[in-house]
Amino acid sequence: MELRHLRYYLEVCRTLSFSRAAENLHIAQPPLSRQIQQLESHLNVTLITRTRPLALTEAGVYLYQQIEPLFNRLEEIAQQTRQIAHASRARLIIGFAPSMLYGELPSLIRRLHNENDIAVEMQEMVTLRQIEALKKGRIDVGFGRIYLHDSEIEQLTIREEPLVAALPGNPALNGNPISLAELSLQPFILYPSQPRPGYADHTLRLFEQHRLCVNPSQQANDMQTAIALVAAGIGVALVPESARQINHEGVRYVAVKEPHVTSPIILSYRKHEANPLVGRCRNLLRPASCQ
Repeated sequence: MELRHLRYYLEVCRTLSFSRAAENLHIAQPPLSRQIQQLESHLNVTLITRTRPLALTEAGVYLYQQIEPLFNRLEEIAQQTRQIAHASRARLIIGFAPSMLYGELPSLIRRLHNENDIAVEMQEMVTLRQIEALKKGRIDVGFGRIYLHDSEIEQLTIREEPLVAALPGNPALNGNPISLAELSLQPFILYPSQPRPGYADHTLRLFEQHRLCVNPSQQANDMQTAIALVAAGIGVALVPESARQINHEGVRYVAVKEPHVTSPIILSYRKHEANPLVGRCRNLLRPASCQ
């Protein structure tokens, strides 16, 4: 079975006429009939009843329903490929963890737009999914918070972002710094619940490094949900300092007493990447100590 068999069959299904299908496909009717017979022989089923008008069998309807969206998708891919080939602007696909929207990422995108004629496409995904997407060529760079060893991927730490405690209360009250020990005694909201390893594991390790243990009373899918749960009085959470931009009624952000309670901001990209935009992105973000 070849792709042309399915393409010919799809046209017959759409027209319910061998003659009209042959005309649309710019081939003679007898070769078209033979192609459909070959498809039926390969599948060992009858797809079309040769009545007037033509009718699809139950198996024929099923095959039609399955292949029509596939061919629609193929046409989309072909169109996008042509657009990329003839585009006047370079294209950079960025995968990002949701919390990146409150840090360096918006500034980087503005700089790329201002300094270069670049089309930037954004795809939200956690770090674990970014690694998979990089290896499959679906994104060019990824911004996340988790170190994941992979022989095909490079990871560059942009900086270590301090974490702050999100506590229930009046946002106008800054409050005194709180210790990890004090936080460990509170109902704790852990996020994201999946996938693992992820930021949740990083949070747990911070407590373990201080010989503390937290008992998560609630898990959330993302940081925004965790902060909303804090506002509802469900518990407390550790969030990146840039999350202070989320002005949620009933939530106050308080510094943590212990030093080095941070979360890395990590740029991930393929090893030996030839795309010059990836190098440009890396240079714009490289820590000052590395420049």
